[in-house]
Amino acid sequence: MNAVRAPSDIVSLRMAHCRAEHAAREAQYHIAVYHYRLCLETAERREDQQATEFFALRLAECYARMGMRDKATSFLALASGDEPDFPG
Repeated sequence: MNAVRAPSDIVSLRMAHCRAEHAAREAQYHIAVYHYRLCLETAERREDQQATEFFALRLAECYARMGMRDKATSFLALASGDEPDFPG
C-alpha cells in the first residue's frame, strides 16, 4: 500500500491549498480536510508557524461545518498557538 505524502515543495503546497479551498467552497469538506491536512503537515515540517496556524484554522472550520466539534476545537487550539493535548 502506498502512503500519501505531504507536498514537499511550495508549488505542490499551493496546489493542495487550491484544491482544499475549492472543495470547501463546494461543501465537499471531507476532500477539503484531506488537502488541508497535507498542507498542515508540510507547514509543520517546514517549521512555518504562521502557515501551521492558518491551515489549522481552515481545518477547524471544515470540521465545524461537518459537525465534528471536538476535532474543530483541537485544530482551533492549534491555530491559536496552543498545542492540543493528544493521547499517544
